[in-house]
Amino acid sequence: MKVGRKKGIGVNIIIESVLVITVIVLLFPVLFMVINSFLGSKEILSSYGGILSGSNLQVHFHLIPEEATLEGYGEVFLMTPAYLIKFWSSLFLSVSIVLGQVMVSCISGYGLAKFHFPMKNEIFYLVIILMMMPTQVLMVSQYPVLSSMGLIGSYFALILPGAFAAFGIFLMTQVFSYVPNEILEAAKIDGAGHFQILLRIMIPCSNMGIASLVILSFIDNWNMVEQPIVFLKESYQYPLSVFLSSINTNRLDLAFVCGVLTIVPAMILYLFLKDALILGIENASFK
Repeated sequence: MKVGRKKGIGVNIIIESVLVITVIVLLFPVLFMVINSFLGSKEILSSYGGILSGSNLQVHFHLIPEEATLEGYGEVFLMTPAYLIKFWSSLFLSVSIVLGQVMVSCISGYGLAKFHFPMKNEIFYLVIILMMMPTQVLMVSQYPVLSSMGLIGSYFALILPGAFAAFGIFLMTQVFSYVPNEILEAAKIDGAGHFQILLRIMIPCSNMGIASLVILSFIDNWNMVEQPIVFLKESYQYPLSVFLSSINTNRLDLAFVCGVLTIVPAMILYLFLKDALILGIENASFK
């Protein structure tokens, strides 16, 4: 018994050590970015000047600033409004796509989960195939359609395809399929229509799945890069996710600050919805 307990303790120690090391490796880039966002422009230049100039100068990585400053934050938030404009543009696009995707996915998921019609399974398999296809492949067919609608160069070229994303339809179909049919039949007997059933029964019973869709869709669209470059004509329309690459070429101090600014919305959303995310994904598993 003692030998078995010692082996169990040893295995637990190994597992916990691996988990701790994994967490440190995953969080190190974020921690590195946050710490370096408090470096001044001179300290950035002396430490990472070789990276900016492309020379062979030695790079000194900082984990503790020699002289912490809010110089970068002051320039981003007060002196140069372009960075905050990009941030609010990203937030507008992401929120708009999430709202559209939740609406379309709930309606489509309700139809696929609770209605019976010809080629229902084939349509659902098509949704799965579209979900598995790379974004770059879908953009090839999306561009001529959006161009014929006169949407290229406007934010609607990003919002419309995002609202009809296949992942949301798949997720809500799986979530809605777990709502008992007996509840729906009782509502129909009481005279409730499909719109009332969707709003008063399906959505309240599936709030965890919807919360999962919100956070996953927001993170995906918050970090989009290819779609803005292809569908938007002017660089001033680009969201912060695209704009970050141009900041890195000349102002690494501001790049660190904007990087911190980029992760804040996703972190706040995750902190509020992390439990719903886990439960929603569990409920969306295959039967």
